Amino acid sequence: MALFFLLPHRFRWLLLLVASYTFYMFWRVDYAIILVISTLIDYLCSLMMDRHPVEATSKRKPWLWVSLFTNLATLFTFKYYNFFNTAAKDLADVLGVSYAAPAFELLLPMGISFYTFQTMSYTIDVYYGRQKAEKHFGIFALFVTFFPQLVAGPIERAGNLIDQLKEKHEFNYERVTSGLKLMAWGLFKKVVIADRLAVMVNQVYNNPTDYEGIPLIIATVFFAFQIYCDFSGYSDIAIGSAQVMGFRLMENFRRPYFSKSIREFWSRWHISLSTWFRDYLYIPLGGNRVVKWRWYYNIFIVFLVSGFWHGANWTFIVWGALHGFYQIFGFLTAKQRDTAVELLGLGRNRIFYKFIQVGTTFSLVCLAWVFFRANNISDAWYITTHMFSGFGESAREIMFNVNGAWIKYLLFNQPPNTIALSLFFIIILLVIEYFHRKDLLNSGVNSLPTIARWGFYYFLLITIITLGVFKSNEFIYFQF
Repeated sequence: MALFFLLPHRFRWLLLLVASYTFYMFWRVDYAIILVISTLIDYLCSLMMDRHPVEATSKRKPWLWVSLFTNLATLFTFKYYNFFNTAAKDLADVLGVSYAAPAFELLLPMGISFYTFQTMSYTIDVYYGRQKAEKHFGIFALFVTFFPQLVAGPIERAGNLIDQLKEKHEFNYERVTSGLKLMAWGLFKKVVIADRLAVMVNQVYNNPTDYEGIPLIIATVFFAFQIYCDFSGYSDIAIGSAQVMGFRLMENFRRPYFSKSIREFWSRWHISLSTWFRDYLYIPLGGNRVVKWRWYYNIFIVFLVSGFWHGANWTFIVWGALHGFYQIFGFLTAKQRDTAVELLGLGRNRIFYKFIQVGTTFSLVCLAWVFFRANNISDAWYITTHMFSGFGESAREIMFNVNGAWIKYLLFNQPPNTIALSLFFIIILLVIEYFHRKDLLNSGVNSLPTIARWGFYYFLLITIITLGVFKSNEFIYFQF
């Protein structure tokens, strides 16, 4: 940050580009070549498209296909080749056909799903004339590799970020401190809440057949908050670090677990990805401007592809399919549900009805999270079919065993303070998000008396240091 503001404006893009490549190469130096190749091809293809008017689709389209093919082929090779290769081999075995295609042990490039989608949106926008091709190669390369959001988003659009990379950003104390506070809040969510929950979630989901009933339910709910705090924590750190230097990245989360429907959930969760699929897949398929059955088909395809985007595993495909089913079922039963609400008189008590809606939505999301987190379909099936078994034994333990053995049973053999702290931090998260819905760390915290405001800052820092420095995990979305 100091170098950024000390350097003349004309050199800042170079500093950020070097910083971005250095940041990425701390993981793997050789895989930066993939970034360079992808950047060069998309840069040249966009320039070639821009040489012809938008109406000359026959001259522009070949360059679009070159860009899309290169990006998708790279993504397929590293992320999906072995999945399809294994599926083809299994099918060949069933049919009794010889199949000898080799499997490759390739390390998935970090962030490839994110920067691939970011550059694809750029070339598609250039093709349709929504974005002018960027002629400054350094600025374009920085757009592709901008370090705050390079490896886990938000997936930025060229229309939002490229012009900002050219603007001169002056040092602004309020903006800088606001960005640093957002980074601290993201770090708190990651290392204090998410990583603490991960201990119990991993214990159950890595050995699911050792548990039934309440531990499976608690582990699933904990995973819902783990993945939220992990991923939204990264987004806060990315948005905050960009804000420190004057760049505005798009909002990626908006209190998703307060959603009253699955449709609303997806307008609040991983917003940059859901809007990407809306603009570049759902709308080109026809969106809702088609006959009803085709509309449902479009919805299901989008969620199926969204699941596959997350990983080359059947668990992610089922997760995406479940959310697609939720959406379609919600549309099909809208009238019946409205009638039931009216007959039951639920609409008269808005708070109670909202509580039911939020609770139902969260429960459906948690059920889908089982498939997202499970190591394989077999584990996911066991968890979903054993979540509500064993309650008789649990009840007897609670009622008749007063020496604390039931606590050990419920808490996955973890010390009681582990789960107590986890629940305490989850409650803090929900309370803060509920009461400060729009601008948590500015209008919310800044309105507090000085002693309370600084008490909150010290609370964040102390818990991050004492609970987060000893053991932290990689961000969950680094694997995608």
